Amino acid sequence: MTASRVLPKNNRKNTSPQKEVRSVYPFSAIVGQEDMKLALLLNALDSHIGGVVIMGHRGTGKSTAVRALADLLPSKNRVRGCLFNCDPDQERELCDNCKMDLQKGLTLEREPFQVPVVELPLGATEDRVCGSLDLEKALTQQIKVFEPGLLARAHRGFLYIDEVNLLEDFLVDLLLDAAASGWNQVEREGISVNHPANFVLVGSGNPEEGELRPQLLDRFGLFVRVTTVSNLDDRVKIVGNRDHFERDPYTFFSKMNSAQKDLQKKLKRALKRVTSVKVGQEVIRKIAELCVRLQVDGHRGELTISRAARALAAWKGHESVNESDVRRVTVMSLQHRLRKDPLEQFESSDQIKKILDQVFPLVTK
Repeated sequence: MTASRVLPKNNRKNTSPQKEVRSVYPFSAIVGQEDMKLALLLNALDSHIGGVVIMGHRGTGKSTAVRALADLLPSKNRVRGCLFNCDPDQERELCDNCKMDLQKGLTLEREPFQVPVVELPLGATEDRVCGSLDLEKALTQQIKVFEPGLLARAHRGFLYIDEVNLLEDFLVDLLLDAAASGWNQVEREGISVNHPANFVLVGSGNPEEGELRPQLLDRFGLFVRVTTVSNLDDRVKIVGNRDHFERDPYTFFSKMNSAQKDLQKKLKRALKRVTSVKVGQEVIRKIAELCVRLQVDGHRGELTISRAARALAAWKGHESVNESDVRRVTVMSLQHRLRKDPLEQFESSDQIKKILDQVFPLVTK
């Protein structure tokens, strides 16, 4: 095949999404659900943590929190008109089109874009998720005509799956493979298209409707269980905030503006700091000992705790990970990895805390 440039089914020049005027509930206005908010923040700081599964009752703010966090994150630069949100500063992570433009000596123009949140519907097909090739044009006209899928849209953002426990296992596997590798490869009849697909995978669901298989759960970085807020004052605040937001979003945003700006500044500082935060050998050794004593299969447990603790240290403004960082992220990093039997309930948090107290004892003054 002589021509290898990937073209969309419509005009490539019009691929930039139109700006939408949308009202997103402020992240700083979400009451309670501290574990859920923290798990999302940590993944936003380091996508290599591996995403998060949030299980709990309907109406507990799961999808709201994802959209609110994405709206809070600073905008990014992408190659102008690129189908795949390519980062012009990361030459190794460019799609085939952008690589060809560079090889021709062209300058990759840039444009800002907001961090995307792409929702995957339950009935999505593999072509809808990964994208599809027009085989007729490829074979007759020697042109790759590619229809980007949801993975292309989610690159450098969030891919959110509501009711992930009801999604076909092969699709969950496919999404986890793409999230782990950072790439999506579409192959049809000997024709291949590769594009970057680096995103934070967030799955949510109601456990009453079924659980994910342990083999799939283990591939998610973090697991959080959320319940309906029971504190009376918090429930009153939730209702009041939501009512104010829906009746008059402009004044509600003005009310939350200071808190939102503080969070944005803290996020920007943490994003710059996270790669330089150090995890000492003694801390790593204790994390490994913890996983050995809990009989955690594989090494995803240690890696996730280390990455999550590093992100938490960056969020706190620290230069290195300390034991309190490890303690805070351990349960959400390991709880879903101790479940070997699909029928077993998630009652492992007490077991984790018991061993955690032995390996990382609380220091009292």
